[in-house]
Amino acid sequence: MTDESRALVNLFFGKTQCEKNPYGKPEKMPQNLAVLGAGLMGAGIAAVSLEKFPKVILKDVSETAISKGEDMVRDVFKKRVKRKKMSQFDCDRLMSSLHTELDLSNFGDTDLVIEAVFEDINLKHRIIKEVEAATPDHCIFASNTSALPIGELAKASKRPENFLGMHYFSPVDKMPLLEIITTDQTSKEAAQAAVEVGLKQKKTVIVVKDGPGFYTTRVIGALMGEAFACIQEGTAPQELDKAFVKFGWPVGGASLVDEVGIDVAYKVTKYFLEVFGDRISAGDPRVIEELVENGCLGKKSGKGIYLYDKRQKGGTRQLNPTAEKILNRYRTPGQVAPSIEDVQWRTYMRSVNEAALCLQEEIIANPVDGNIGMIFGIGHCPQRGGPFQFLDTYGAQNFVDKMRQYEEDIGFRFEPAQIVMDYANSGKKFMKS
Repeated sequence: MTDESRALVNLFFGKTQCEKNPYGKPEKMPQNLAVLGAGLMGAGIAAVSLEKFPKVILKDVSETAISKGEDMVRDVFKKRVKRKKMSQFDCDRLMSSLHTELDLSNFGDTDLVIEAVFEDINLKHRIIKEVEAATPDHCIFASNTSALPIGELAKASKRPENFLGMHYFSPVDKMPLLEIITTDQTSKEAAQAAVEVGLKQKKTVIVVKDGPGFYTTRVIGALMGEAFACIQEGTAPQELDKAFVKFGWPVGGASLVDEVGIDVAYKVTKYFLEVFGDRISAGDPRVIEELVENGCLGKKSGKGIYLYDKRQKGGTRQLNPTAEKILNRYRTPGQVAPSIEDVQWRTYMRSVNEAALCLQEEIIANPVDGNIGMIFGIGHCPQRGGPFQFLDTYGAQNFVDKMRQYEEDIGFRFEPAQIVMDYANSGKKFMKS
């Protein structure tokens, strides 16, 4: 069996494992769901819930926002109708069953509220208090935040045992992963119910512990930090994308940050600089800040590192001239651009090392969850089986040696995780087979 075959077989078994509720079936399954925020994420969450739950509410603060949210939900179903995966009758039936609200007056029978508003902790704290005042005591509150610690958000809750994170990935109707984040105060019953909701939404679910960036966002932070460092050293965005795809990523590094949203990346970068310092965010943060200030927010705004025209179907995307000027302004003077091979290995190994640190810190429960989270959350080179399958195949000692070389050449952010060094010394494997 080839390494790739073994990786994909283990990936299959890992996915199967993550499609079961580790807590068992809940005694009381949430029936009535409410989603706060009718943006891209909120509308996506509503869309994957409508077929599975008798009552789904989509709430926002204006008729305009609600109307846009309804259109996005409808677009999800229209695509399925076009592919003959759904009848027009079912599309119309589901859309007619969507409850839209501008206030909380009809939240009295809600079992689960999923918050998908802006990444502003003060805004989220205010919403938590308002929602808990309008919902029954058993109602679970889940935040779709991508980085803010759930424990910090839960400080505004009078029911912290019913508080957790449900981190979906965009676009919600296509991305299979759901990352559920629990705190020390989250009850087993709340976690149990949240996992079951995710499984009912046809998601592959991992449960992780609370911490800055949780698991997936933290690893993406290391990956994109190194990608931006390579750009500042002279790697063109198009070359970065080619390097990623050639290495096995489904999408290039520059395209990935456009998909995620440069404004989201900026907020996460600022936060990570506060808690991790320069270890994760390797490039100059002013690059992302200036991109945001100039309206380069990514694909959703029509321009990020690349320009996005809805009329363009396939082909090579045009580099955004505004973004190009900003990137060139922050290029390291006199720096020779890294080789394609170095771009590939630096970005990939930073992501693998961050995943290993998350296992070391018990953010993730086991290597299987680590592999599934990376592959189904960000497409982490599936043919390599995920970070921990890769460490076993490549060899922990080989990984440590290569990281030490980069550490000597580039800096401390390449210091290998202690757990990988321990496995290298003992000869242990991360995966069972």
